[in-house]
Amino acid sequence: QVQLVESGGGLVQTGGSRRLSCVASGRTFSTYAMGWFRQAPGKEREFVATISWSGGSTYYADSVKGRFTISRDNAKNTVYLQMNSLKPEDTAVYYCAAHRNMFSSGSYRLPDYDSWGQGTQITVSS
Repeated sequence: QVQLVESGGGLVQTGGSRRLSCVASGRTFSTYAMGWFRQAPGKEREFVATISWSGGSTYYADSVKGRFTISRDNAKNTVYLQMNSLKPEDTAVYYCAAHRNMFSSGSYRLPDYDSWGQGTQITVSS
């Protein structure tokens, strides 16, 4: 498994932007796809975005497409989630996750990930 530490959470106004970061350690970061998920109070954890091991392929949930961008810097063992045009319904704890298989193109399925960060809270005020 890999250790993941998210940062960048906080309180944001509607329409604002925020960038989340997730630093990985413990295995070869550059060979694993990464994902971002979120969980709002009283709701199940849901997929937000994923990026392939090389960074060449990305995929987004419909709810964030066109507003959020996932990227990675393999030299820094870091994956990012740039969030723009934030809405109150984006309020949640955001988690980064590492795919369990090497050289994956990424996935929207939670069981495909075997390492999770502790989460960082994003609160969007209306």
